[in-house]
Amino acid sequence: MSDEQEIIAEVLRWIEKAVIGLELCPFARSVYEKRQIRYSISHSEQIDELMFDLHQEILSLQQSPDFDTGLLIIPFQLSVFSDFNQMLDQADALMSAYHGSEEFQLASFHPRYQFSGTQLEDRENWSNRSPYPILHILREISVEQAVSRYPGVDGIPARNIEKLGLLEDDQFDQIFKIRTRKEV
Repeated sequence: MSDEQEIIAEVLRWIEKAVIGLELCPFARSVYEKRQIRYSISHSEQIDELMFDLHQEILSLQQSPDFDTGLLIIPFQLSVFSDFNQMLDQADALMSAYHGSEEFQLASFHPRYQFSGTQLEDRENWSNRSPYPILHILREISVEQAVSRYPGVDGIPARNIEKLGLLEDDQFDQIFKIRTRKEV
């Protein structure tokens, strides 16, 4: 298996065990089962290269309507969460400048994701933890349609915190044995 295939396989395991397995995102199962997720790896080592890759990924999604969403996996940089978090401002600016906010939106995942006001190992942070830094590009129209069909969308974060908190330690470790890379 090539390095790229192994990176994508790790992301798939995370999606299957955590995102879908725990229903952290109630909208993920459908697009996953229909194979409507585009997986791309950025080989970038600098932010400007990553912004180019993000732009290219959005163009690819624009030209490929069969894909509902895209995951841009970033294995070669931004292992420090604060650096990743700062990069998100640039990614949002790129989205606004080139693509507008009406067509796509971004979500983000990181191996060391930490919500404001939490401790690093608080379980609620694991709702946004992934094996690699990831920019999730979502079609705005698909988000709107999914949200309109899902009652109580605003309660998803609270339900996720509760789900993660109720897991026994061995269940938690089994699901998240992807425990991700250490910050450099």
